[in-house]
Amino acid sequence: MHFTGRTWRPHYEAHSVIIQAASGCTWQKCRFCSLYRGESFRMSPLDEFEEDLAEIKRYQPNARRIFWTGANPFAMSYENLKLRALTVRDYLIKCRTMAMFASIRDIMDKEVWQLKKLRAMGINGLSIGTESGDDDTLTLAGKGYTAADILEQCRKLDEAGIEYYFVYMTGLAGKGNGYRNAVNSARLFSRLNPYFISVDSLTLFPGTKLYHMARESSFLPAGEKERLEELQVFIRNLQLRTHLFADSVSNFYPVTAYLPKERESVIHELQYIMDTVNEDEMVEYRRNLKSLERV
Repeated sequence: MHFTGRTWRPHYEAHSVIIQAASGCTWQKCRFCSLYRGESFRMSPLDEFEEDLAEIKRYQPNARRIFWTGANPFAMSYENLKLRALTVRDYLIKCRTMAMFASIRDIMDKEVWQLKKLRAMGINGLSIGTESGDDDTLTLAGKGYTAADILEQCRKLDEAGIEYYFVYMTGLAGKGNGYRNAVNSARLFSRLNPYFISVDSLTLFPGTKLYHMARESSFLPAGEKERLEELQVFIRNLQLRTHLFADSVSNFYPVTAYLPKERESVIHELQYIMDTVNEDEMVEYRRNLKSLERV
């Protein structure tokens, strides 16, 4: 198998077979991220892709779901995605779906009819690192798009029938801004149909822009209890039926919920943690995080 650079897949794709479709990130301007630092974006040559498919066919011929690695393989053109999706079917006849990371920017050059075609070929499951639906926070984070862009592009996915998943990040708006970020993000997400929402909490690592901004006091990180309050507000304002997973290692206290059914119970659970755990213990937990990988 051809894996180069950083290979990363979300924990909810743990049972998917992985194949490298790209390496690196096309953007590399998000101010909180150092995951692909120093790694240029590269699409895997088709011959490498086919060699890997042949190897998967030997060892897992009945694979039902393939996860294409790389920060955002969906940045490929429609024709390139189409060719690779059809190639997967040539080798893995039982494969039903192909999933991958995507950016809102990657959807912009694709028409709805093209998205429908890709869905018919099996591409279904885009993990989109939105992080926020609040314009001020998106600008601060360096995401390179607006809340209106998220709405427009994901409505295209809804029309095409492509399943997608959002990421929300508590603490990203900085000290005192979590309430605004949570309300605006929840309102935007509620106008769309993410199959589930994964929640991370901002962790500043050396080498990121926000880390340096925090050192210079031009960015004031939110406190730990403030982040839990932000998560409560986010959950309270989400008006859609979805699964919420705030269980990555970046979250001091992991919770999951099916909304709206479990809304009140998870809000009360978070309140109990805020009432019984002191801020210093939470701060120490984050200080000891060396990476966001699951052990």
